[in-house]
Amino acid sequence: MRRDLKGNKGCYRVGIMVLLSFFHLGMMAQSYIGQSVDNYSGVHGVLLNPANVFNSPFASDINIASVSTFVGNDYIGISLVDALDSGSNFSQNSERTPLDKNHFFGNVDILGPSVMFNLGEKQSVAFTTRLRGFFNLNDIPGALYERIEDGFDIGNDFQFSADNLNLTAHYFSEIGLTYGREIVNTKEQFLKGGITLKYLAGYGAAYISSQELSGEFNGTLNMLNTQGTLSYGNTSNFESQDLNFANNQGGVGFDIGLVYEYRKRIMDDKVQGKRAQEYKFKLALSLTDIGSINYKNAENTVYDANGSVSAIDFQTKTIDQILEDNYSGTRVTESQKVLLPSALQILGDYYIGNKWYLGLHTTLSMRKASLNKSIANTVINTATLVPRWESKWLSVYSPVGLRQYGSPTWGLGFRLGPLTVGSGSILTNLLSDNSKSADFYMGLKIPLYKNVSYANKS
Repeated sequence: MRRDLKGNKGCYRVGIMVLLSFFHLGMMAQSYIGQSVDNYSGVHGVLLNPANVFNSPFASDINIASVSTFVGNDYIGISLVDALDSGSNFSQNSERTPLDKNHFFGNVDILGPSVMFNLGEKQSVAFTTRLRGFFNLNDIPGALYERIEDGFDIGNDFQFSADNLNLTAHYFSEIGLTYGREIVNTKEQFLKGGITLKYLAGYGAAYISSQELSGEFNGTLNMLNTQGTLSYGNTSNFESQDLNFANNQGGVGFDIGLVYEYRKRIMDDKVQGKRAQEYKFKLALSLTDIGSINYKNAENTVYDANGSVSAIDFQTKTIDQILEDNYSGTRVTESQKVLLPSALQILGDYYIGNKWYLGLHTTLSMRKASLNKSIANTVINTATLVPRWESKWLSVYSPVGLRQYGSPTWGLGFRLGPLTVGSGSILTNLLSDNSKSADFYMGLKIPLYKNVSYANKS
């Protein structure tokens, strides 16, 4: 079905401005930074690599509730100390870096009631429930974003050019069933594998894209002149203020992974008989979030963006109203596939001694930000070095990371029995006056440890 939308008020419930401001709401790409590489992470380790379900230190691990949030950009940096000061002015205490192409990204990952347990000596299973939200805004001109956020200045001319501009926001939940087992087990070599099958329930998505959009602002006339096209759409069950969890669309996905361990004998009398991990070096590979959700009756409008808009409209109207009042558009109602943010996870972990480990975790996105017929969220590429100290009831880790579009980060976290709290960037946020990403996680679980001795096995 196609029709002209010029003058058709209120056909969309989601305005672009709402989505551009998304990252301010606490919706934060990677999850549980530092914790997921802990050998005592239990169910959380399964999220990173499904092979971790087997040969863990637990007879069973029960997650009650956990939440991880992550947010970042390469446009604005803040001082966390100043931001927490109620008397401070946020605008005055932020440092902006408008580029030709700026990026905003974030996710929230809530792990609900979940459990993992052993099935004999060579296989294990896990059952997980998750609620997730992702947001990506890619290749937006910083000058344009700044004017949309702060308003247009009379007398201040500027130009912009946006190639491959795209935005995707997506909420969904998943129920996962994980199976892992031993593949090879010799005196010094150990290999295990695992797979997680997921049932996906999509709660809605919104998306914007433009292969070519340019314009100039005439400060004397207070008019924004634009050229190009803009595609703007959302699924039928996506609301700007309220998500309808009862009205969802189904999909399927999976994770798959392998873990190799080199189990050279470790002559460490202080550790033998107490350390639940047997390896000297571990290498883990996994592909996560392979799959998609197909939404029926999604609406997408392609606007002819050749025209002029009064800057006053940006102060009195929503962006969808501005588009409908000033540009002609053609709407299509059809099925829309939304791809999951697939990623390659690589972990190398080395046992130093006396319960000290040094891990290097790399996440590489397997999705392109701009696609022709399908839309997708993407994770940002990261590399995180995780020095940590592990024991049965206590782990402490201090990850140091490099994040795409951002500065180096330094964090701190701990696991104390059933409680885990941490951040991959908290120390950087406290010390830096120009933090451009932040994350935080916490969780509560019931760990049931194996009652076995590992002496002389490593």
